[in-house]
Amino acid sequence: MKLYFKQRLFSWFDSYDIYNEAGETVYVVKGQLSWGHCLKIYDTYGNEIGTVKERVLTLLPKFELFLRGQYMGCISKELTLFRPRYNIDCRGWHVEGDFFEWDYRIMDRSGRCVATVSKEILRLTDTYVIDVRDGQDALCVLMLVLAIDAEKCSRND
Repeated sequence: MKLYFKQRLFSWFDSYDIYNEAGETVYVVKGQLSWGHCLKIYDTYGNEIGTVKERVLTLLPKFELFLRGQYMGCISKELTLFRPRYNIDCRGWHVEGDFFEWDYRIMDRSGRCVATVSKEILRLTDTYVIDVRDGQDALCVLMLVLAIDAEKCSRND
């Protein structure tokens, strides 16, 4: 299953539309005013189904993930020299990125690829292609991509 993640061009807060391969909106992401990033994910009916919330005052960036209001886990950046790496304390997943931080692979505990994420360059706004092996993991993968993007935005501000 492929998802296309595109930031809205004019928005005061983080705001994204997530499309499927047919170009249909499957999720809408809206940032909320808070200390640190707080991103709410809505389904096509306007129901809140996920939240990515930055934990502030931590040594390295850390984001809590909530699925339908229930705490799912946390993604935290590891201290590395050349390639970004993130630990996820749920599902046994981890994230590895390339040197330029444009492409990522989400791996399970046995080393199998759960999803790949590629940033499209030469676009006006952040645009990613998310290729998820199992469609049931799509929302969880999306939350990880949102956390990584928010962490990169915080560094560039």
